[in-house]
Amino acid sequence: MYTAKGHLDRNALIRQYQPLVRKLAHHMMVKLPANVQVDDLIQVGLIGLSEALTRFEANQGVQFETFATQRIRGAMLDELRENDWVSRSTRKSQKEIEESLRRLEHRLGRSPIESEIAADLGISLSDYQSMLNKVRGTQLVYLEDMTHSSDDEDSFLDRHMGDSEADPLNMLRDQRLRQALVDAIKNLPEREQHVMSMYYEEDMNLKEIAAVLNVTESRICQLHSQSIARLRAKMRTH
Repeated sequence: MYTAKGHLDRNALIRQYQPLVRKLAHHMMVKLPANVQVDDLIQVGLIGLSEALTRFEANQGVQFETFATQRIRGAMLDELRENDWVSRSTRKSQKEIEESLRRLEHRLGRSPIESEIAADLGISLSDYQSMLNKVRGTQLVYLEDMTHSSDDEDSFLDRHMGDSEADPLNMLRDQRLRQALVDAIKNLPEREQHVMSMYYEEDMNLKEIAAVLNVTESRICQLHSQSIARLRAKMRTH
């Protein structure tokens, strides 16, 4: 879009791509704790969009929307890192859930239901569901998973930032990791499989998934958090 004088119309482009910023912000919210406000993410995303308009060069061979998406996400992530959005209590709660899941799966030989997890943690079902809402910001790979461990094993970053393709052992290890993750997702309870599929494969946000499954947005947040905890519990050995 250009002005009558032939200059790029920044205001018109910002209006055009505002829906993209909102979509990215809402999609990211499922991975963030409840204290993060979607409006704050949108504001930061708009700054990222403005930077994308300044830096974009058509001769780079990349579509503007692709370039802008990267800049918008990057601006949001930078803001979140600077504000240390995952608290110690959040990480502690997530790991307590994971430990409970491992104990129960070993004891029961199947995926435990929510009431069983709550009982194992010694809290009520409603308190457990509140905990799931609290830990919504946890992810499949924690930052500390990417740093050196107490032993001398390679870290996640050591293996993925270097020329790992030249090492058949690393290639085999990563193939096993991916296959183990696929298998773990297939073994999730059916409703949680649907949530993960709609969120990660169909690029739907919490509100859209809630409408499809006819439940509240908060409930979808709980199911997503619980799915991530189940996956992390299963993937610890990898």
